[in-house]
Amino acid sequence: MIEALEAGAEAGADALGPAALLASIRSARSAEDAAAAEQLDLAAQWADLHPPESIHTAATFTVAGCEHEEPIAGPGTPLVAEFCIAELGTVLGTTSVSAKKLIGHALELRHRLPRLWAQVHAGRVPAWRARAVAEVTIHSSPALTREAAAFVDSQVAAVTGRIGPAQLDRLVAETIKRYDLATADPATDPEDGYLHVDPRHVTIHDQDVHFAGTVRLEAEVDLADGLDLHQALAHRAATLKALGSVESLDVRRAKALGDLARTQTALDLFQHGHTNRSDDRQALPVAREVVLHAHIDATLSGDTTIFGPTGRLEEGQRLLLLHQLKGWCGDSRTTITVKPVIDLNTEKSAPGYAIPDRIRDHITLRDRTCVFPWCGRPARGCDVDHVTEHDHHADAEGRPQPGPTHTDNLAALCRFHHRLKTHTAWHYRMTAPGVFEWTSPHGHRYRRDRDGTTALDPPALDPPALAPPALDPPDPGPPRIPSPRR
Repeated sequence: MIEALEAGAEAGADALGPAALLASIRSARSAEDAAAAEQLDLAAQWADLHPPESIHTAATFTVAGCEHEEPIAGPGTPLVAEFCIAELGTVLGTTSVSAKKLIGHALELRHRLPRLWAQVHAGRVPAWRARAVAEVTIHSSPALTREAAAFVDSQVAAVTGRIGPAQLDRLVAETIKRYDLATADPATDPEDGYLHVDPRHVTIHDQDVHFAGTVRLEAEVDLADGLDLHQALAHRAATLKALGSVESLDVRRAKALGDLARTQTALDLFQHGHTNRSDDRQALPVAREVVLHAHIDATLSGDTTIFGPTGRLEEGQRLLLLHQLKGWCGDSRTTITVKPVIDLNTEKSAPGYAIPDRIRDHITLRDRTCVFPWCGRPARGCDVDHVTEHDHHADAEGRPQPGPTHTDNLAALCRFHHRLKTHTAWHYRMTAPGVFEWTSPHGHRYRRDRDGTTALDPPALDPPALAPPALDPPDPGPPRIPSPRR
């Protein structure tokens, strides 16, 4: 009996053995690549349906903030009517910025990198690798001409699917440099060609925050700047140790870099006769001001305020630890402004159209971000929109105001999505405080609340499998598009 069970187990293992699993994984990856290639093609077709000619404006004048043509790829690619980007993004469940990047990559590949485009659709190059090349050729500085892009395409298309991402990045950069050198003016310095692709950058990976509240950064700077930075960090780290710090060298260097962001460098301070003693800290010049909006939950126990261990930082919508906030506030150069608690359950209103600060703060804290589906722009930098348009003539004419300045009729919208709502058939309504239901020009519906975006009953493309087909279905006619609203 035991032998039979063992044999059955071995048979099952053979059925799902290493070879079969690897084949299945490879098949799944191939299907994923094919779907990504098809998505690129469909994104390009979506752009084809929305050329600049599709923008309906008056013949003799234009309205401020209305739709305009958008160059989203390199020179020589078709322009696109900008508002079409948002609906594609919502269908894909992503931001308008990501949708714009997808369409831009598709047009760049189809029109300026045709060899690479063909390799993608032949299944020899994954779409994500081709998009990495397109991202470079779109944003190269100075802008690549069609001839330069064609040269890059001819050099990298055949090997893009056979080399790693880092090697591909180097190959694209080198190819652009070689083209610049080959077409440079003989009367100029040949070394100038290397300046056309400037590798210098400073990147802060603020989308990947460690639970300890740290972020990674990487940079490529001039050699002289790098040596100066190294010496400044070493000098400041040694100063911190001399002042009694027992932290590791790496931690002291990291703190020194933060000091550079807030004050002059340690070398400049010492050259001007300043020291880093605590009694001189008030005299340190401030290079810039950084304003952070921190929210910490608190409860009252008798006369004692008890703070929660975690909170939220508006900037980047990040988790905030209480001990971090205490550390920031402990710096004598930090200015702390404590604002009264706003009860978000209390409705607020104001006469007229203008939105006072107390109502603006209420909307900022309630909505947190732009309330358009999948948009994540912080509400503090957004417009405050009247969900139902404010009628500026209602009071003078003795009519009820359809769009009052009331928290139940206000929402945070970033400038792009505010324009989109004003000048297109996109419309929305507030179903509860901070809960919004959006409808796209093609009938797609989305609910946006504090937890994010949910797609609601998307239009069905196929009839249900169990439903009997109609013998003579009536003609529904063209879809009804709602008129634009403010």
